[in-house]
Amino acid sequence: MTTPADPVPGGRPGDVEQATALSGELSGRGVHGIVLAYVDTAGITRVKTIPTARLAAAAAWGVGMSPVFDTFLANDSIVTTDVLGSPDGDLRLYPDLDRLTVLAGQPGWAWAPVDRITQDGEPHPACTRTFLRRVVAEAARRHGITFRAAVEIEWAVGLGSAPDGEFVPAVSGPAYGATRQIELSDCTADLLAACAAQGVDVDQVHPEYAAGQFEISVGALDPVAAADRSVLVRQTIRAVARRHGLRVSFAPAVSAEGVGNGGHLHLSAWRDGVNLHSGGDRRYGMTADAESFAAGILAHLPGLTAVTAPSPASCLRLRPSQWAGVFTAWGRETRETAVRIITGTAGLRDQAANLEVKPVDLAANPYLALGCVIAAGLDGLSTSAALPEETTGDPARLGAEEAAARGVRRLPVSLDEAVAEFTADERLRAALGPVLADAVTAVRRGEIASVAGLDDAGVAAAYRWVY
Repeated sequence: MTTPADPVPGGRPGDVEQATALSGELSGRGVHGIVLAYVDTAGITRVKTIPTARLAAAAAWGVGMSPVFDTFLANDSIVTTDVLGSPDGDLRLYPDLDRLTVLAGQPGWAWAPVDRITQDGEPHPACTRTFLRRVVAEAARRHGITFRAAVEIEWAVGLGSAPDGEFVPAVSGPAYGATRQIELSDCTADLLAACAAQGVDVDQVHPEYAAGQFEISVGALDPVAAADRSVLVRQTIRAVARRHGLRVSFAPAVSAEGVGNGGHLHLSAWRDGVNLHSGGDRRYGMTADAESFAAGILAHLPGLTAVTAPSPASCLRLRPSQWAGVFTAWGRETRETAVRIITGTAGLRDQAANLEVKPVDLAANPYLALGCVIAAGLDGLSTSAALPEETTGDPARLGAEEAAARGVRRLPVSLDEAVAEFTADERLRAALGPVLADAVTAVRRGEIASVAGLDDAGVAAAYRWVY
């Protein structure tokens, strides 16, 4: 396992020995190839694959891949920054051997997330997995805090036989209805079996609100592992669905109207084995540090949306009164607030209490999203920030005066607005560092330009099968 004290994961004798042993084990299990995966700035999972016999070489020397993908758009166009986007240079992809997983939904294949390292052996400044690891290490060093995190995954299931580019729901029936569960029973049973075989503990899987929509919730892990798991579970959902003749979309909006697909983040902060979100003597039932952490996230939400809801299609999902959390408001178990404090059931609160960040979708790079949300929370912790008054009910129903008094305002209604908020948020940009911050800005502006002139239906269609 890579650690903050050992940022360069490849080239160590132990890794090579471990990889050699793993290679033999995998070959014996009929695994012929390994998917090396990372997520780019646009939220697309990019991969290279190697034969199983090359795993030891990959552990020793990495696998080459151009840094140009840091400024790829979702449609594979390329934008540039001062240091990224050119055809020059190379990086090495080093697999995290402790995260290597045999893919139950793709017989013959295994999967591993990678860290991206320069040819001089230094962490690549735009490697988002390294960024998240660094933020987590800072929290431990400065505040003695560790985290548990999970990413909810919503997806729309369509018929694989539908006309090219169109979305035809593969199931019928009402939201959360038994009809949908029955109609997709074989596929979801295979999904549960695949997750179990891959060591993914599933809390629940169920039909959701929108047409053809389902959701899966998985167990919490440390943030880097949680982001890895988000990528792995989506790979698994897609592979299992394809074996059933189905097509899935994780896009924020598969159509111009209605509820979109979310990727809500769940996060809890811990110190010395104690959950800071539970058992406090403060007015809201959490510790002072947990309150300040939540207040920091709330304060940075306008800029955070450029990272957590990063696609032009994200704006089709971020609409009031659709449980997307589009106002700078918080509440206990209030599903319309952007930051929902989950108190947990009596008897389980010490373990279950956490906060949920709702204006997040699966166009977001999970390493970027978790890292920036944690950085925002740490900023609140450093300044002992206090939460404003709690919001109950739908914030959209607040009058203008009451909303202003509570500090409740609408989150950006366009990606252009979100980018403006992000570029003005010096704390977020500093947490990312100049190379990664500039990549975020350039890619978002590129996405805006790529859909210029399209109506909502055109925007939804442009991203429908990208994510």
